[in-house]
Amino acid sequence: MDWSVPPALEAEIDALVARYPVKRSASLMVLHALQAHFGWLSQEAIEWTARKLGLQPIHIYELVTFYPMFRQEPCGRWQIKICRTLSCMLAGSHELHRRLCERLGLDPHRHGPQTTADGRFTVEFVECLASCHTAPVLMVNDDLWERVGPEQVESWLAHPEFAPPKPEAKS
Repeated sequence: MDWSVPPALEAEIDALVARYPVKRSASLMVLHALQAHFGWLSQEAIEWTARKLGLQPIHIYELVTFYPMFRQEPCGRWQIKICRTLSCMLAGSHELHRRLCERLGLDPHRHGPQTTADGRFTVEFVECLASCHTAPVLMVNDDLWERVGPEQVESWLAHPEFAPPKPEAKS
């Protein structure tokens, strides 16, 4: 596979790097830009970033493996992140995770993100989504869903295009 950074993205990254007095300081921003474009960070992306910033690949790999927001595998069109911390767990997030995994043919006991065979969904437990007072919560792509029940998830999955409506604005 021939991997390359499109010229427009490279120009954007060059502008990001120029904001920092030391190139290395731009590492996270460069990784975010690459992941936003490609959807994940391949070995080629890690090596490209290291060359761009004048670093050894291990220095970039350390960041990619330390921070949980970086992905080293492609993820599904719909990324479902379920909060697993105490408030959400007590309110039923583990049951949500189990039912969602079983419904999508994933292993509810496996750790880390899992993507369905058709590439449509990636499901994972995550640490706090900062909405303990509205537990259980989950995120579908960038949308936060509060007080989510199993019936709500089932109704979303029943639609062939799985297009959950946007959450209602809280007043």
